[in-house]
Amino acid sequence: METPVASKLQDSQEIIYLDWNNALDTMEKAHRSGLFVLIIGPKGTGKTTLVRRFASQMKKELDSVNFSLRTRESHLVGSRTLEKGQINFVEGVLVKSMKAGTLLYLDELNAAEADVLLRLDEALDDRRQLVLKEAEGQVIRAADDWFVVATINPLSHVGTKELPPQLLSRFPVRMRLEYPPEQIELDIVRRHVAVEEAMVKDIKHAIQLAKNLRDAAAVEELYYSPSLRETIAFAKMLNTGMPARKVAEVVYANAYDQWGQVEYQKVMDMITSIFGDS
Repeated sequence: METPVASKLQDSQEIIYLDWNNALDTMEKAHRSGLFVLIIGPKGTGKTTLVRRFASQMKKELDSVNFSLRTRESHLVGSRTLEKGQINFVEGVLVKSMKAGTLLYLDELNAAEADVLLRLDEALDDRRQLVLKEAEGQVIRAADDWFVVATINPLSHVGTKELPPQLLSRFPVRMRLEYPPEQIELDIVRRHVAVEEAMVKDIKHAIQLAKNLRDAAAVEELYYSPSLRETIAFAKMLNTGMPARKVAEVVYANAYDQWGQVEYQKVMDMITSIFGDS
């Protein structure tokens, strides 16, 4: 069943991920131990890329659900359909993943509604099974190599809420994924963008700016915390010949204009202090 929140992630190209905190090894050990993994961290720290890289490394098919207020039980377990006078049951991504033993990626799990979390809890307990009330009580048992990785954002993010304790206990391996150190962030940029030596100073300035903005957002002085994507975008725009200060304005500062002139000016002042007036 195709839904806006469920997808099968497949890549023919190599997935670029710089494993600066040995996260892949932790995930491999959890998989080997039959333990599900929870990754905790802000947006833009590479959580999805990490999961995709792990699936590729383990040669496991990857199914994904991105949770929001629009995610329903039917997206996970499936629903009845009427076609040519026949009532059929179309399986959802959770059921398909359990049966096939894929890696199930539950992205932004703490944005899901309570009824959805309750249904997940049933599937994730030690029995690894799900009773389909939608299909005459059919019992779905997960394949032995079924593996689940979930991510959650900090509660400061809009739309997030605390995970129920019983669901949290289903993920006994918990990993924190923060923004990388500045030198590692530069290395990540180099893996995505052809960086000439003349650009390095400006990219380092952009990384410093991003760090300052993240620190300000962490103490609620600013509304938005820029991700690694912005740093990569900065390098790509710099490659076009645009002046570094102007790139910083279009990549970083303009995003803050939606919160008003005061917010925007704070960021412009930071840009001036780092890149100068021109």
